[in-house]
Amino acid sequence: MYDFRHFRIDRALLFTFLLIGLVFSSHSYAQAAQVENIAWKLYGIDKFQQFDPQRPESQYNLLEVDGISLTGGHYLYSGEVNIDQEGFYVVDFKNTSAIDLFSFYIYDQQNRRVATASGGIGSTETNPFFLRHGRTFHLKAGQYKLLAEVSSPYFIAQPVPYVDPLANYQQEIKLGNAIVLIGLGIFLSMGIYYGALSFARSRNTEVLYAIFIFSNLLFNAGAHQVLAQLFNLHNFYLISFPIVISNFIYVLFVMKLLEIHPAKNKILHLMGIVALLVLAVFALFGMLSPHWVNEMARFGVWVFLLYGLIAGVARSIQGSVVARLYLVALVVFIGLASMATLPTHLSSNTIYVEHYGLAAIAMEVILLALVLTYQFGELYRERVRILLRLDHSKKLAHTDAVTDIPNRYALEIELASFEQNSSLTYIDMDNLKFYNDRYGHAKGDEMLKMFASLMKQGLGGDGCIYRVGGDEFAVTCPDGNAHRVQKLIDRVIDEMHHIGFEQAGVSAGSAFMHEAANTSDLKHLADIRMYENKQHRKSKSHHWFNIGG
Repeated sequence: MYDFRHFRIDRALLFTFLLIGLVFSSHSYAQAAQVENIAWKLYGIDKFQQFDPQRPESQYNLLEVDGISLTGGHYLYSGEVNIDQEGFYVVDFKNTSAIDLFSFYIYDQQNRRVATASGGIGSTETNPFFLRHGRTFHLKAGQYKLLAEVSSPYFIAQPVPYVDPLANYQQEIKLGNAIVLIGLGIFLSMGIYYGALSFARSRNTEVLYAIFIFSNLLFNAGAHQVLAQLFNLHNFYLISFPIVISNFIYVLFVMKLLEIHPAKNKILHLMGIVALLVLAVFALFGMLSPHWVNEMARFGVWVFLLYGLIAGVARSIQGSVVARLYLVALVVFIGLASMATLPTHLSSNTIYVEHYGLAAIAMEVILLALVLTYQFGELYRERVRILLRLDHSKKLAHTDAVTDIPNRYALEIELASFEQNSSLTYIDMDNLKFYNDRYGHAKGDEMLKMFASLMKQGLGGDGCIYRVGGDEFAVTCPDGNAHRVQKLIDRVIDEMHHIGFEQAGVSAGSAFMHEAANTSDLKHLADIRMYENKQHRKSKSHHWFNIGG
């Protein structure tokens, strides 16, 4: 079985940073492939200053702003686009795909509108590109004015329009889409696995982890338009409310994973309760002020990251291997999460801020799965150790220490399953005291061991010998062939006479289960016959074997 303790952290980090490098290299590639560098002007739209697409000059009645508000709003981008060659061009947004509603308006030099397209997560318009907001336009060579109207209850990052030739656009979006599909596949498979595992193991750790994964699956499926495009779910709040829940669940998960107990880890447990209360306040405020829900989710991420970091370091200092492995996953997550939770302005046509968030969660899900695998392995190894100790204790409890054969307790267990034709033979050895007194107890023990070993070897699988007292033995025979036992005893005693135990002898008596009402009567009957045999041998001075039946 693979031992996770041999897992090389440096290799895991190398693999992780290679994936991160892939994300950043795609960012650089997208910059090189971009064909338009449009000088955009951004205007705010409110209920007092409306924009009329039929009159593009109405944009000048709007107030120019420096950037969008992350708590949402209604905005208009205005820019001049120079098309050198006739063909198909795509207009899309970079930085983020979390846009509730948008419209593109293209005007020629005479301010005549030549093309219009709209969409967004909240729109039921058909999307020509999977997981993207891109809209295709056929444009002749010339100068155009492009107006992009965007409206959302909140923004994850600032959406900036860009124009790209269709062929370029189709090539650029492949990697970003691949990241989304791979990430969602990881969430779906891991969520189902740990969800099923939680039912099988009935452990809260796996339950919380599964909820955390599914919350992030729902968030990413909403942010990348999977819910809107495939399932016709156009609720924009499906993007951030799952993260509010996920943040709360994550703190509970960390407390379970790192085994933070109220009595043993009072401070860490209290900090966890405080973090949960803060996240609960964030969630309540987000519900009461929906425009702030994404900001509450964003702040909540840093709350659980801070708690996870403090708890991980503290438990690592206390010697927890699980905590040390958890810190590796957390550091990787923080590196990518900072790109997804800080309001950055990415200039990539390929990678959105949501891609960073997805990559961050996906990498943590993978690394936390390894942490849980290690924890499962430790639990399994501990159970094996307990079973081995129990097995050893059971063996000690049911094995005679001198002869290494089953003892009286083992005999009682065997008799409980006795059938009617089975037989029990009681054996009493002669002259044990003689060897103990003349040669010492070691010699007496040797005689007992020799007799037990030879009997065990001779019985094979047709019976079992037990030591029930100082010089007393018992033989069980499932098939009830007591005559075979008699012959074996005679042969064993004869062999012992030839190897140094000339004074060895036995008295024996057998009884069958069908002769007795219960096992107590069976033992009593075998003991009586053994005693009778012993008395008879003393009077006759030769071996005698008394068999009932």
